[in-house]
Amino acid sequence: MKKILLLSLCFSLGIFAQNNPNPGYWQQHVDYKMDVDMNVNNFQYKGKQELIYTNNSADTLHKVFYHLYFNAFQPGSEMDARLQAISDPDKRMVRTFKVADKEVKESRISTLKPNEIGYLKISDFKQNGVAAKTRSVGTILEVTLNEPILPKQKTTFTLTFDGQVPLQVRRSGRNSEEGVALSMSQWFPKMAEYDFEGWHADPYIGREFHGVWGNFDVKITIDKNYTIGGTGYLQNKNEIGHGYEDEGVKVVHPKKTKTLTWHFVAPNVHDFAWGADNEYIHDKILGPNNVELHFFYKKNVKDIQNWKNLPAKTAELLEYFNAAIGEYPYKQYSVIQGGDGGMEYAMCTLITGNRSFPSLVGVTAHELAHMWFQHLLATNESKHEWMDEGFTSFISNLAMQKVLPSKEDGNNPFESAYNNYRYLVKSGKEQPLSTHADRFDLNMAYGISAYSKGEIFLAQLGYVIGAENLMKTIKRYYHDFKFTHPTPNDIKRSAEKVSGANLDWYLLDWTQTTNTIDYGIKAIEEVSGKTKITLERIGRMPMPIDVLVVYEDGTQETFYIPNPLMRWEKENPYPLERTVLKPWDWAYPTFSFEINKAKSAIVALVIDPSELMADVNLENNVYEKK
Repeated sequence: MKKILLLSLCFSLGIFAQNNPNPGYWQQHVDYKMDVDMNVNNFQYKGKQELIYTNNSADTLHKVFYHLYFNAFQPGSEMDARLQAISDPDKRMVRTFKVADKEVKESRISTLKPNEIGYLKISDFKQNGVAAKTRSVGTILEVTLNEPILPKQKTTFTLTFDGQVPLQVRRSGRNSEEGVALSMSQWFPKMAEYDFEGWHADPYIGREFHGVWGNFDVKITIDKNYTIGGTGYLQNKNEIGHGYEDEGVKVVHPKKTKTLTWHFVAPNVHDFAWGADNEYIHDKILGPNNVELHFFYKKNVKDIQNWKNLPAKTAELLEYFNAAIGEYPYKQYSVIQGGDGGMEYAMCTLITGNRSFPSLVGVTAHELAHMWFQHLLATNESKHEWMDEGFTSFISNLAMQKVLPSKEDGNNPFESAYNNYRYLVKSGKEQPLSTHADRFDLNMAYGISAYSKGEIFLAQLGYVIGAENLMKTIKRYYHDFKFTHPTPNDIKRSAEKVSGANLDWYLLDWTQTTNTIDYGIKAIEEVSGKTKITLERIGRMPMPIDVLVVYEDGTQETFYIPNPLMRWEKENPYPLERTVLKPWDWAYPTFSFEINKAKSAIVALVIDPSELMADVNLENNVYEKK
């Protein structure tokens, strides 16, 4: 009880208060109450939902939209159609077999039977107690309001929903390959986001999500033998037991029954997910800042010792992210075996469990990092998927280097991201990062763009403004925009405020075009006992340039060529003497400078010795004396 009262007090004191430095910023707000009854025999569930919607915009709303994600898991849905149309469908979502020696891929959704599909059916929809007109269109519920929602006003929606959990195909579902009964993500009627761009009522075709910040009060009634882990704080621990109860307190079930009702409260989140199974083992430890870390995994998991060793590493990861980004604001996080890979949700993740220990820690690192880059900095993933996936990949790679270093780790923890990006460029299949997540021609192009090119956005930004400024930028970005919906311009402005550099060119070229970076050494000539170096810009994207020169006597020095678009110079990143040259204006295809030594004295010359600049052709970046 004391914990609940303390949580309520913190709520009222505004520890989750919106803190966005952009003048005039606003965001909508929702308060959900849901009562759900899950039948574990047929995987159907019934629920009632009350939603108080606060219109913080200056607009009058005549319609609202809900997501009905489970409707995607039906033959003929847009998700099914996309699986059948794209040339490289997600391997988890198709069956592959041969017909007359030809490989055929079949959408797993296309063969779902009526008792295997997913669905969400809405009835008895009311606004302020009066029926409103609704229409289900695929995975979207369109609601015509019986009275408009005026600016700064609230309204209350109530509805009843009937759902069926689909066979596990993607992210959510029942009876996963590892035998997890229920992976319940995107399972409830979820209000679509309305922001400064208008409504984001995107159909569920296969990609990411966007949600409204709010508070959840959820009661789930399920077979008493099932254990639930998920979003929020369990309010009735000592009624439920299942490893949640406080130490020394006897579990008291309210009555002899075949079911238990689990009551969760989740403050200021934009999603609610859970996993359930009748064979879950539940471990918990107290992590940094007294955050309860919960772990749910099957008794028959392939290597149970990996899961027994995971809590200590998760605590280390949490400590790292707290220091590198900013303090995790909730007091609970759960790692749950389920789903079909790894997927982040509010205060929890669903991951597959039959993994080696490095893989288990690695996927936990990535999904835990998503708590910051998506569930605290809630970008619109459908439009800016590179901001959550890429930034998460960047910080989780650094975290893994810290908590579980590998012998294979090189000097550049982002090397694989750069290699993936160069592969994509060479393939000719690249599309701009500003492409909507559902509009990529290939899953390969989406994956490399979102994860690798998004990761390079930060890694390369460290090259542009310096590593120290980059890490300060990440902290500033989190401080200024947590619990909001930041946009690409917000991370750019954070970096500009920290460093003093102008970075509009960087955001534009890297995210809105497919312009590449390619600088080369064009000529090295001796002139009157000195050496004239001529560099050339081959790619369209401008950059500042670091040049390392190594001499025969073993000495080294660097030269820095500023990018004039930045109106700024970075500090010397190397413990070597540095010469700052005049800026290289983009319009000039070549740039020359002199070294006060003969050509014969130069052993090697390297453009960007850090290899953090994503130059697409490294072969012309190095000169070696022969």
